[in-house]
Amino acid sequence: MALKDLLPGKLGFGTAPLGNMFRDIPEAEARATVDAAWNDGIRYFDNAPFYGAGLAEIRMGEALADRPRDDYVISTKVGRLILDEVEDVNARDLGEKGEVFKHGRANKIVNDYSADATLRSIEDSLKRLKTDRIEIVWVHDVAQDFYGDEWLAAFESARKGAFRTLDRLRDEGVIKAWGLGVNRVEPIELLLALDAPRPDGFLLAGRYTLLDHERALQRVMPQVVERGLGIVVGGPYSSGALVGGPNFEYAPATPQILDKVARIKAIADRHGVSMKAAGLQFALANPAVAAVIPGASQPSRIAEDRSALNEVVPVDFWRELRQAGLVHAAAPLPGNA
Repeated sequence: MALKDLLPGKLGFGTAPLGNMFRDIPEAEARATVDAAWNDGIRYFDNAPFYGAGLAEIRMGEALADRPRDDYVISTKVGRLILDEVEDVNARDLGEKGEVFKHGRANKIVNDYSADATLRSIEDSLKRLKTDRIEIVWVHDVAQDFYGDEWLAAFESARKGAFRTLDRLRDEGVIKAWGLGVNRVEPIELLLALDAPRPDGFLLAGRYTLLDHERALQRVMPQVVERGLGIVVGGPYSSGALVGGPNFEYAPATPQILDKVARIKAIADRHGVSMKAAGLQFALANPAVAAVIPGASQPSRIAEDRSALNEVVPVDFWRELRQAGLVHAAAPLPGNA
């Protein structure tokens, strides 16, 4: 089944914030946010054991426990096992994003892309999510931002273990789709270059946004379309930088990024366009993109995202962005701008 046919709508819910990303989110607030997403009509929820060392999955499982299971689609990720033993969260060596979930659970996290670990990870996620099935499984973070120069070794481990295991589970009907869930383009390029196994799509976070899209546009999107696959775009607001936040790529935004945001916002303000609408609608204009999944930790954010998705954006706004060199000349834009 094509990823676009599997996903129920263009707008999904990214659960990373529910793992206490950057801050300690009260249980009531987390639950209210999921309820707001459900009441809004969102039926695709993306999870990962890494988000708060299982916390996001636990919260999602509680929130969806009484919802009709056939009415929604779940994705989660493999590549990390969450153990019962605890450790010093601040001492974790998890790459440049190791501090992002310091307010999550203190359970020890072990990186493991083997076949056995893949099966165990899925079983553990099923328990935390309180469900009998997971539709989509992404292989998580086999990329430079977590493994540095050793990322190819992590990829090779996943190729021999997780990729083959998920390919078999998909063919057996246990899951409906699988692919990579990454913040970098290179692992997707590498997997697309292999004759086998056969992924169904990818979750690409932060690499197809108004602030950073050239490499994905040129190296990944054409192949995805040609092969009938799909991309789920995570982080469409670039860690918040696009909508006025201080961070880009989970770190303080550089002056160059802040300048680009200011230039886009100046054009948006002239046309009466919200920055959220610009971000979401830009991503969805590419035919490779099956859905966008902005993260949310407050109920009000859900309504903002829906409003942004439905906002009428003048074609002249997109044309001015193009003329100003703020989007790549080959990037598809809404309204064929």
